[in-house]
Amino acid sequence: MTSADSSCYTIVFESSAEYPSAAELRSGLEKGSDEVKIDTLRKIVISTINGNPQPTLMMPIIQYVLPSRNKQLKKLLHFYWEVCPKYDENGKLKQEMILVVNAIRNDLQHPNEYIRGATLRFLQKIAKDAELLEPLIPTCRACLEHRHSYVRKNAVFAIYSIYREFEHLIPDAPELMYTFLIAETDSTCKRNAFVFLAHCSMPKAVEYILSIYDTIPSLEESLQMSIIEVIRLDCKNDSAHRSRYIRCIFELLETSSHAVKYEAATTLTTLTQNPAAIKAAASCFVNLVIKESDNNVKLIVLDRLDSLRSKHVHILDSLIMDVLQILSRQDADMEVRRKAIAIVLSMTSSRNVEEVVMFLKKQLQKTQEADFEKAPEYRQLLIQSIHITAIKFSEVAASVVHALMEFLGDSNNPSALDVVSFVREVVEKFPHLRATISEKLISTLPEIKSGKVFRGILWILGEYVETVPDIQSTMREIRKVLGEIPILASEQRLLDDATADDGAAEEGEDKEKEKAKAEGTGRPRVLADGTYATETAYSSTTTARLEAVKAASKPPLRTLILGGDFFTGAVLAAALTKLVLRFAEKAQDPVASNTLRAEAMLIMTSIIRVGQSKFVTVQIDEDSNERIMNCIQTLSELEAQPAVHEIFLTDTKAAFSKMLGAQEKRAAEKKEMETTKAVVIQVDDLLSFRQFSKKTADDAIDYDEDLGRATGAGEQQEDFMSNLSRISQLTGFSDPIYAEAYVKMHGFDILLDVLLVNQTANTLQNLCLDFATLGDLKIVERPAVYTIAPHGFQSIKATIKVSSTETGVIFGSILWEGPNMSEACVILNDIHIDIMDYIKPAYCNEAQFRSMWTEFEWENRVNVNNPMSDPREYLKHVMQATNMSCLTPEGATSGECDFLSANMYARSLFGEDALANLSIERTEAGTITGHVRIRSKTQGIALSLGDRITMAQKDSKPVITV
Repeated sequence: MTSADSSCYTIVFESSAEYPSAAELRSGLEKGSDEVKIDTLRKIVISTINGNPQPTLMMPIIQYVLPSRNKQLKKLLHFYWEVCPKYDENGKLKQEMILVVNAIRNDLQHPNEYIRGATLRFLQKIAKDAELLEPLIPTCRACLEHRHSYVRKNAVFAIYSIYREFEHLIPDAPELMYTFLIAETDSTCKRNAFVFLAHCSMPKAVEYILSIYDTIPSLEESLQMSIIEVIRLDCKNDSAHRSRYIRCIFELLETSSHAVKYEAATTLTTLTQNPAAIKAAASCFVNLVIKESDNNVKLIVLDRLDSLRSKHVHILDSLIMDVLQILSRQDADMEVRRKAIAIVLSMTSSRNVEEVVMFLKKQLQKTQEADFEKAPEYRQLLIQSIHITAIKFSEVAASVVHALMEFLGDSNNPSALDVVSFVREVVEKFPHLRATISEKLISTLPEIKSGKVFRGILWILGEYVETVPDIQSTMREIRKVLGEIPILASEQRLLDDATADDGAAEEGEDKEKEKAKAEGTGRPRVLADGTYATETAYSSTTTARLEAVKAASKPPLRTLILGGDFFTGAVLAAALTKLVLRFAEKAQDPVASNTLRAEAMLIMTSIIRVGQSKFVTVQIDEDSNERIMNCIQTLSELEAQPAVHEIFLTDTKAAFSKMLGAQEKRAAEKKEMETTKAVVIQVDDLLSFRQFSKKTADDAIDYDEDLGRATGAGEQQEDFMSNLSRISQLTGFSDPIYAEAYVKMHGFDILLDVLLVNQTANTLQNLCLDFATLGDLKIVERPAVYTIAPHGFQSIKATIKVSSTETGVIFGSILWEGPNMSEACVILNDIHIDIMDYIKPAYCNEAQFRSMWTEFEWENRVNVNNPMSDPREYLKHVMQATNMSCLTPEGATSGECDFLSANMYARSLFGEDALANLSIERTEAGTITGHVRIRSKTQGIALSLGDRITMAQKDSKPVITV
């Protein structure tokens, strides 16, 4: 704010109904007690702030309030002198202010140090009034020598405020402050005086730093922070003392204050690019993360460390083990661990990868031994990190994969699934490890508990077990985890054995039924749904025996199938088919091949038969049944269908390889997008030859520039034509008042700029524009009351705060007084806030998508019936309409097919996740049918996206969002 600008004050609500008259206020000042005077003066201050200065009350205040010794009254007086009009109509100082200046001078000489200090603080608020300040300068200078530090530190800033505005009033202020600084002993006073020199006389500040150079590490924290700031400012220009500054900053890295350490390390990177200095700063950052208890501070420091690493590649690689120590702390937050691991993975190289992997394996072991909060989540993070490292550095894959396979039987399902994903990728990329990994997986089958993990392992075994002995070993282990075959016959035998064991049950059963019938004649009972039923003591022994057979201990894969997991049964059938086909190719023994084929077909038929029996929890679904029957048919026609053999043995592996390639391509594109920055250069910009300039340090930190960027000072103005598209008409052209609003989205705020046009020949008085909202919208400030001349214009601004991603509605009315004090009203059209302004495309991996899909409780299902003929075009249409990104790889959606299933994902500015699953097919008529399922944590975003898709369906052309 420039010196010519007037001060900005807070608007305090003032109720006109309760406000006393000027005579009542004067009476309260003249005759009231101190409490009455305090209340009266507070009302006068509020009235003055709100635009009613009450100039006639200045003399009563000087007469009756100024002489008071009450400290609260003196504080209120300071507020009043700050806001009251001090100049007359001609711009000259009012005569009454001479009395005020005299009273202020007396307060500056008051024996009470609180009154002196408070008055000096008040002088900082009126530092723009030179006529008021000039008589007070000698008294202010005298306060620098006061015995109490509270007075001296406020005197320093009072002189600073005056010197900054009117340098001629205290021309020798820098020399005065330097002399004061040399003689001062209080740390706060020294810091304030040094800040004065830093902003008003940089050479004097540098001279002081050099004079106390050896004692800087032992100074107080606040003064050390100010010294660091001066060093940073001085080095923005080519300072002759840069080398001494660097040594000083090195010493400040060892202080006990965490704030000083952080500032010193940050400043050091701007002074020099010397590798030793960069390492020292990075080491300081790491120590801060380890010792600091506040997680927010840890995240900020880790961000700074990551930024330093990105600018100085490989210089910090030697500190990687120090960064890993952040993970070993038991109290570390998961966000801190996640960010630390991300830094570690970016610093990992072939020279230190073995040490990193060894440390991560030890941490993985600790998550099993020690039971601490979020141990499963931390274990999953470690497994994912080891996965990334092993794929990137093949030399450690062999040592890592066997250690991770110990977690396949982990009760924490996400961790085991991550291990399966890792093993699947390793066996594809490193063929020399397939034999040992397959052998380990075969031996691990009895320990598996999860159906998803079983499916992953069975797929790996079906694809990558290639030798005849391994195939036979795999079949033996599958028989073990399945139990006795056929399943239905063995389960029926168990039931028959249980029936036979009840020796006397057969004869006693009839008597029990008769007894039950006799008891059944008792009075009826009322059930929960209101119906009547007869209560008997009879219970079916057959049902009890069946439940006992189901509850008996069984092998893991058999338990899953009997529990209704027939998807795993279908995967088992596909794996067995691949094993039999490969065995037939590799082995030259037709007898052994036929034996293996018969055994596989027996297992498949056994799964189908038991799935249709009473021994399973859920009957087998149609898809799984059809899939298993296809596998049986393939094995029964072993010699007749060579094309099917190719599908089983070649195409599935090729599809997985293609999927991995698509993932790597997407990761490479994402990395390139992050590292590549678009640079816009004007034609008349200065040419910079990199070879002729020497970059000695990182970019200097300029807090003023950062503040400007944060407040949007550097933002470019929007195009005028794009603004026109955001104008909403609120009233009709025939209404007395025409109104239209320009709706601008700015972060979490909505700015309404409303233009009102008086279309009548009358003056519209007390016009009020009243807004109301529907949804998670909140009006921050209500527009004031206006008067509009005939055919006049009025622009009114209103701000609305948005708190969630939900389609909101703004509605309102315009009220005014027309001729003869008659009230009139116009109802405004609704303004609908588009959810698309707050939703941005985002990306997450498959595991995160599935986890959120399971967790989110709100689902909105939208039926699709569209005349478009291409499913992929409709997918693009929905993505454009909803601002969502497609997570399904492009390779999975390519090719000619009549159906399409894809997952989509987006995030809002408020951190809300939106998931969608598109399942559509092309009908014989050439149209698209199916549905879109949208899930989110909150109801609003799910409904809003569903409405958006429904609206987009009305037009086959993609929706263009502005």
